[in-house]
Amino acid sequence: MSNTKHIPYFFNVVTKESRWEPPSELPAEEVNALPGAKEYLGKPNQIRASHLLVKHKDSRRPSSWKENNITRTKDEAIEILKGYQSMINASSDKAETFGKLAHEHSDCSSHDSDGDLRAFTRGQMQKPFEDAAFALQVGEISGIVATDSGVHLIMRTA
Repeated sequence: MSNTKHIPYFFNVVTKESRWEPPSELPAEEVNALPGAKEYLGKPNQIRASHLLVKHKDSRRPSSWKENNITRTKDEAIEILKGYQSMINASSDKAETFGKLAHEHSDCSSHDSDGDLRAFTRGQMQKPFEDAAFALQVGEISGIVATDSGVHLIMRTA
């Protein structure tokens, strides 16, 4: 298991080379029998996503570029996000609407880039965020996801 990417890799003890893909000379049934094969192999190691974050007073850092001291409750943050979700769902161009709302309203510094978080791998984001983002198909938007940072809508972009 990689310490930095938190995904398994293959190490050749003879050549001392490591790689992400299984060696071609290893039969598929042996690869599939390896620990972690079901969880990691055949799944993307890296994706790209955008998000719209609404923080609340119990967020790990209850301040943002918009507000120095966020006092709303988690329930109030969820209601705000539900309003944005309704606007996105009613739109004919969901990706464009998502980006505009993230730009104007997200409590994350990524608002400057319409919520774009760029590419990331497993282990880089908080676990609930990671699980939701990696479960999405490209172009799909999540339901409301709660993390220590606040509540999010996530759109997978690649």
